[in-house]
Amino acid sequence: MTVQEYNQSVNLFADGLFRFVSKNVKDHHFAEDIVQDSYEKLWKNISSVNGEKVKAYLFTTAYHTMIDRLRKEKKMTFPGEMPAGREDMSNQYSDLGERLNEAVKQLPEVQRIVLTLRDYEGYSYQEIGEITGLNESQVKVYIYRARIFLKNYIGAIDVLV
Repeated sequence: MTVQEYNQSVNLFADGLFRFVSKNVKDHHFAEDIVQDSYEKLWKNISSVNGEKVKAYLFTTAYHTMIDRLRKEKKMTFPGEMPAGREDMSNQYSDLGERLNEAVKQLPEVQRIVLTLRDYEGYSYQEIGEITGLNESQVKVYIYRARIFLKNYIGAIDVLV
């Protein structure tokens, strides 16, 4: 990979990479750090990364960096912090997008990640498997379960409109 290809990858993939990470973490600055770390790792390995597979490399790196940081954060507990519970769903929302984002945040981590890669970023099942280290059938099962959860969480579309 050349420096020009690296710069082109920043222009082409940085926004999509940020969207992917920010959909899975709640902190905007945390997402920026993960994207920056991914590009830093790409820079350090620029000679060994194939220019044609840079997108998969970036998403895989961002995924693993995000998982590592989330696990590290879970181990750290801060005094006075209460775990976030499920909010009361008696409020009726008229904005489907807001309700959908709220539902996606409730998904288990692996389901949220594979669903984001599939529905928001447009990756194939095989590509998602390569990024996450899961086999294709596991990816399909997680996406199916996530979609069922979203359907049940959102409820009838008539209620929202």
